[in-house]
This record gives sequence, C-alpha cells and structure tokens, in this order.
Amino acid sequence: MRRNAAAVVTALVLGGCASLGLGGLLQPPTFRSADDRGSHLRLLGPSARMPLGGVSLRIWSHVTNPNPFGIDLAGLNGDLYLDGSKAATVDLPMGLPLLAAQDTVIPVDINVDLSDLPSLARVIGDAAGGGAIDYRVEGTIGVSSPTLGYHEFGPSTVVSGTAPVRVF
Repeated sequence: MRRNAAAVVTALVLGGCASLGLGGLLQPPTFRSADDRGSHLRLLGPSARMPLGGVSLRIWSHVTNPNPFGIDLAGLNGDLYLDGSKAATVDLPMGLPLLAAQDTVIPVDINVDLSDLPSLARVIGDAAGGGAIDYRVEGTIGVSSPTLGYHEFGPSTVVSGTAPVRVF
C-alpha cells in the first residue's frame, strides 16, 4: 500500500515537473554591478606573458540566488564587450555555493592580452586618459543543485556597467 502511495506521489511530482519544465523549479541567479565596491579596468604594462601589455577588468557583482534552496554557481561562459566592442571570450569556472534566497558579492576578474585586441585600440586609447569604460558580459550561467543536477541559463546579458580606468 505504501509503495503504491509513493509511486502515485512520485508520478504526480514528476508529472508536475515535466509540465513546469526545469526552469519552473530552478531559477537562474541574477548578477548586478556592485558599484559601491569599485569595479575597475586596469591597463597593464608589457610583460613576458603579455608583450604588448594587457587589460584587467574586475567586476564586483551582486549575485542573487532567487531559489528557496541552495545552488552552486558552476560557471560563466560568454563574451566581454568594452564600449560595445567584443574584447574577449569569458570562460570562468566558479563552483561558488549560493545560499537560498541570498545575495553574495563576488569579484569577477577577466584578463585580456592587448595583442588579442586590435579592434579595441581606440577604446583603450580613449580610456587611458583616465576616463571610464562601459562593459557588458553576454553569455550563459551554469548552476548545479544536488537534486536537480546541472543546468545552463541564457544566453543573455549577465552583467553590465561602467568602470573607471586605472593605469598601472
């Protein structure tokens, strides 16, 4: 009798999950710029690893888990745009636990070799004067849950904002 009841409950739950889809059970985390934390773009001088120099973008982000249960932020994959021009491919494995219905502030660091950026020479030149630069990360967000497994959301704009330029 108990087995039959358990089978009926399981069928109802799975049937409800199928009609809702995984997106009905698992919501993607949201990112927004943590402007009070000082996101910034640094221009890096030449080095052995980057003979032409580089750009380091630190984006402080509020990451909110809208789910009533904990999930792991498994990765962020996509493209970085600086002042509207594609600057780099982003592939960040994370493995960051996000508590249920909580907000966490994290740094997202993206380094780009200037030899990879010939189309951004004007953008970087303009920014070197001490201004600010608009950034946008477009891509997918991977999350995992012990009960629901791994799922990707997107593509979409993950985070965007404006960062002051610092020369180092």
